[in-house]
Amino acid sequence: MTEYLVFLAISTSIFALFGLGLNLQWGFTGLINFGHVAFMTLGAYTTVLLSLKGVPIILAVILGAILAAALGLIIGFSTLRLREDYLAIVTIGGGELIRLFVNNQDLPVGDTWLSGAFGVQSYSIPLANFNPNLFSKLVMIGLLSFLAGVSLWQLGRWVLAVKPRTVGDKPIGSKDEFITRLFVSVFLGLLSIAIYISGVITLYNYNPKTGLMVVCLLVLAFVFWRLEILVRSPWGRVLKAIREDEEVPKALGKNVFWYKLQSFMLGGAIAGIAGAFFAWQLSAIYPDNFQPQLTFDCWIMVILGGSGSNVGTILGAVIFFAYDALTREFLPKIFTSISSDQLGAFRIMVIGLILMVLMIWRPQGILGKKEELTLGK
Repeated sequence: MTEYLVFLAISTSIFALFGLGLNLQWGFTGLINFGHVAFMTLGAYTTVLLSLKGVPIILAVILGAILAAALGLIIGFSTLRLREDYLAIVTIGGGELIRLFVNNQDLPVGDTWLSGAFGVQSYSIPLANFNPNLFSKLVMIGLLSFLAGVSLWQLGRWVLAVKPRTVGDKPIGSKDEFITRLFVSVFLGLLSIAIYISGVITLYNYNPKTGLMVVCLLVLAFVFWRLEILVRSPWGRVLKAIREDEEVPKALGKNVFWYKLQSFMLGGAIAGIAGAFFAWQLSAIYPDNFQPQLTFDCWIMVILGGSGSNVGTILGAVIFFAYDALTREFLPKIFTSISSDQLGAFRIMVIGLILMVLMIWRPQGILGKKEELTLGK
């Protein structure tokens, strides 16, 4: 059970990271990107191939992120002047183009060249050969404790920020938003505690997957922290203005195209980092691991949690993987006469139904703000 929770924590963290990149592009800038998986593919393959060439893993990840950002520059430079619907079509093609290129191209795997269709295996994974002593284990447990403590503290602050109160004669805070945040915080808090306990147990009896989980959570926390600062900065406010009506920042002398390009590149770089973790989790990568379905799963997470909200994106990833894990576990026991293919189709149908209900009941997502909704533009 503890190892399964660690696996779920890694999967959720990777896709939360992937979703944060898409949320920056769509939620904060209004750019429709249906080829987001292209950045993940490039990040994964760059990291893996460079590490097989002997490049240190950290440097390989950074180079993967830089190349993903460069891909964002190329795609963005040629497409960001297009209308929204054309941009969506072109980005789908871009995502498939990268996957088909990797599938049909010989790749430098170590000292030889192999067909991309055969995939890449036997590459380095962070902390895989690490044999920690008691001090190292305590340091990692301390890092995990720090992350858990900061997460719970931030959840508490996030809830109290909208607590209904009166300052002078002026009421502040919304009761509905306070209740929503309270439920979300209790859910995420309990989940954090469960993952923390599982992490401590598997770190003490060291498991390399738990080491990967700690690294993944640290990177996710860092990216989330920096993005929260960025979207509240003047740069982030320009992005939001572009999302609402790009004629306004143009009238104020802002170079809208350049801001869009920056958002596209930064979102791509974040997805590239997510690609490195995705490759490490899989232990072997093939072109079919990067189907367009990953992009649409990511859209589900962003819309479910609330586009334009980084916390919402993480919540969407948690709900998506909780749903995925629970239905994989219990549906075969309930519907014993249905084949696994039919159950897979049924699971997709149900999450589609959930999204339809959500779009009717709360189109802005669980934590999104209606006044910032761009779906109806």
